[in-house]
Amino acid sequence: MSDNLYAPIPMSWIGPVHISGNVVSGETAGWNAEDGTQNQESGASYEAVSIPMATYETPLWPSVGRGAKVSRYVEGGIRATLVDERMTRSVYFEAPNAGVALRVATELDRRRDELQAVVAHASRFAKLIDLHVQYAGNLLFVRFEFTTGDASGHNMVTLASDNLMPWILQQYPELRYGSISGNYCSDKKATAVNGILGRGKNVVTEMLIPRNVVEERLKTTPEQIADLNVRKNLVGTTLAGGLRTANAHYANMLLGFYLATGQDAANIVEGSQGITHAEVRDGDLYFSCNLPNLIVGTVGNGKGQGLEVVEENLRRLGCREDRPAGDNARRLAVLCAASVFCGELSLLAAQTNPGELMAAHVKIERKGE
Repeated sequence: MSDNLYAPIPMSWIGPVHISGNVVSGETAGWNAEDGTQNQESGASYEAVSIPMATYETPLWPSVGRGAKVSRYVEGGIRATLVDERMTRSVYFEAPNAGVALRVATELDRRRDELQAVVAHASRFAKLIDLHVQYAGNLLFVRFEFTTGDASGHNMVTLASDNLMPWILQQYPELRYGSISGNYCSDKKATAVNGILGRGKNVVTEMLIPRNVVEERLKTTPEQIADLNVRKNLVGTTLAGGLRTANAHYANMLLGFYLATGQDAANIVEGSQGITHAEVRDGDLYFSCNLPNLIVGTVGNGKGQGLEVVEENLRRLGCREDRPAGDNARRLAVLCAASVFCGELSLLAAQTNPGELMAAHVKIERKGE
């Protein structure tokens, strides 16, 4: 028997979700990765997209489905705004002392064009867009930040950094090699730096939901959801010592979407960092989910490896189209963020009502017992 086997995971298509914003059709012609701007263009008010989720926690499907249904009662649906994108790799060097480390860091910041020329020899798609440094005694940590086209970019940025390090060591022989990864990236760890600077796609989803829709479809009120969000997601998470995390369960939707679309599921660690915000506006509910660390791609590991279900899912999501480099991955990111929004809204609504959450789990998970 071969050691290379496949683990079957239940999957369901949910929706459609109504979504608009600066990536999907509705508001703009596309995202400009060069300067982080959106090219405005009028179009349809929303796009209707069904979303796949692979999970053993099957009550998630109807829960996300309820959020998706709400989006169909709101003009424009979920507004998803891609505000930034970057993939990171941090390296570290040993300097004789902190003074030398500071001098080198200052010079590297001035030599970005030369650094990018080195990156260009390593990859056709990686582009160096920024760098940040930190010091620990004589140790110099450099966080390189890149755009990576339609790839999530893990290997691409590591390859670029693997080419940058010897070039830097040649330019500054007073340095010594430390490591290709210095944890200031930070990869698959919940850190403040990722929440602040971002790692992957940074997407904000939001929707202004009329009171009657909240009451009829979510069986609660805008006031109850807004209050619960403050007391649970903000106060409760603070008491728990959460690290730039104030949400109910982003990780659930992220895992389901990542597995269905061939992503590196371990990236839900930083991906689940995010803030849910809710407030009452003239009696209606404004609800948003902020995800600064969505690490997704439509090419690379997990894709194109004979996994027909992944290829079919990406095709059905409209992420296999002939678009400019990066646009398919951007579309995937905002669809992922929309799935998180749907599940987060539905769960918070359920938790305003005593017994509703557990009753749903018992009904769905134990119906065969």
